[in-house]
Amino acid sequence: MSNTSRPLVLGLETSCDETSAAVLDGGNTILGHVILSQDGHEVFGGVVPELAARAHLQKVDLVVEETLRQAEVSLREIDVFGVTAGPGLIGALLVGLSWSKAASFACDRPLVAVHHMEGHLFSPSLENSAAQPPFVALLVSGGHTLLVHAVKWGEYRLLGETRDDAAGEAFDKVAKLLGLGYPGGPLIERLASEGKASRYKLPRPMLRGNQKPDDAEFYDFSFSGLKTAVVELVRRLELDGVLSSEIANVAAGFQEAAVDVLASKTMRAVGQTKCARVLVGGGVSANRRLCDELASRLGTEGELFHASTRLSLDNAAMIARAARFRYDRGDVAEPDISASATMALPGLEQSVA
Repeated sequence: MSNTSRPLVLGLETSCDETSAAVLDGGNTILGHVILSQDGHEVFGGVVPELAARAHLQKVDLVVEETLRQAEVSLREIDVFGVTAGPGLIGALLVGLSWSKAASFACDRPLVAVHHMEGHLFSPSLENSAAQPPFVALLVSGGHTLLVHAVKWGEYRLLGETRDDAAGEAFDKVAKLLGLGYPGGPLIERLASEGKASRYKLPRPMLRGNQKPDDAEFYDFSFSGLKTAVVELVRRLELDGVLSSEIANVAAGFQEAAVDVLASKTMRAVGQTKCARVLVGGGVSANRRLCDELASRLGTEGELFHASTRLSLDNAAMIARAARFRYDRGDVAEPDISASATMALPGLEQSVA
């Protein structure tokens, strides 16, 4: 057994199509971590909920066993079990939660239910100890787009959110439209690097220069209009018979529009909160163009925090870290805890700014 500090936390993540487990020691050290991404969903252009749940059920024991092997600990040595309880695909969530409830009962250890997006908030801190509140957080994933002012851990002010498609969902839909496959984010980013963003000027929904902080649209996001604009552009290029030679330019134009909206709204929050520390979390935070643009706009006076690609995507290490925080606060789950596809972020309050 390795020399570890207490408590040992086992985190489990099954909110979508990654089956992941991680063991963290009493600090931020990852002792064991496995992320198993599911195959087959790309055939359907997106995650099929029932297939995802079945895959989690088939793999969860193997993933946990390998994680414990890497950490050189047994299940009985785990002090705290943390698991994603929501939001996410309800069937997938129930697999992870059911496994963790059974394990915590069998081992007579506490269970902590974790909000998936709070896990993404903690993720950069696993690699950079300076990634601590206060900061403005842009949480962007396949299912969520949130702009939050984190005053301290567990105390979050909601500034803005998407009114329709999430940022990652928009990337996936545009990638499917262009025939690139799934997941769309990395494919769009790769293709965009070969194109010219200025070739096609696409709209920046809900982003106007005359908006004021008390306007309802000042911080909120909308990506459905941008997606529709890409649909119309692709249709026109197909009619002209030039789509195949323009795909990279379309991808670059779309990415630039999405990044501009995300960065501009984030910088509005920086200006209003007077907090030039920005944290980007969620799968879309792996987009290098987004991080480069935010770093450029923040300049030398600001700080930007984001995790590595491995910890930006769904993973159990971030769940274990969030579980440790909640456990230290005494937020232990009751035996009848259930999963929630629409679980509210704990500590989140509507901003009056």
